[in-house]
Amino acid sequence: MKIDSVLLAKQPFLKGLSQSHLVALSNNALEVEFPADKIIFKEGFDANRFYIILEGEVALESTDGKKEKEKGARCIQLVKAGDVLGWSWLFPPYKWNFNARAVKPTRAIIFLARNLREQCEQDKAFGYELMKRVSKVVIKRLQSTRVKMLKTT
Repeated sequence: MKIDSVLLAKQPFLKGLSQSHLVALSNNALEVEFPADKIIFKEGFDANRFYIILEGEVALESTDGKKEKEKGARCIQLVKAGDVLGWSWLFPPYKWNFNARAVKPTRAIIFLARNLREQCEQDKAFGYELMKRVSKVVIKRLQSTRVKMLKTT
């Protein structure tokens, strides 16, 4: 299902974006659903999209080379409704750094990143705005991971 800019404007990650930037995003967005336990993306594969979670919960996982469902998969972080999933689409070499698996049935907005990267190159203000927002997500996740690591040591 195609996404309109009104729904996008309500998302915390996108609040305050100009109407033209919301339209650019909506032109590259679709609504998707994932059943519980569905792998959304895998580490090492091409990062050609990102998501805003509308409902549900997604685990960011890392493995030691074993299959995802085996004991080698460790949950790094849970991504919930209102959160952004995936930033690797914005940074070369555009490969996923983790696995993402729906923990619960999940509804999300998917953004097709290849077109967005091209638009960011053409419209530097749009690219800068997205980069600032993604950077905030990266910093928040790194801090969360740091706190989690400190608690386990």
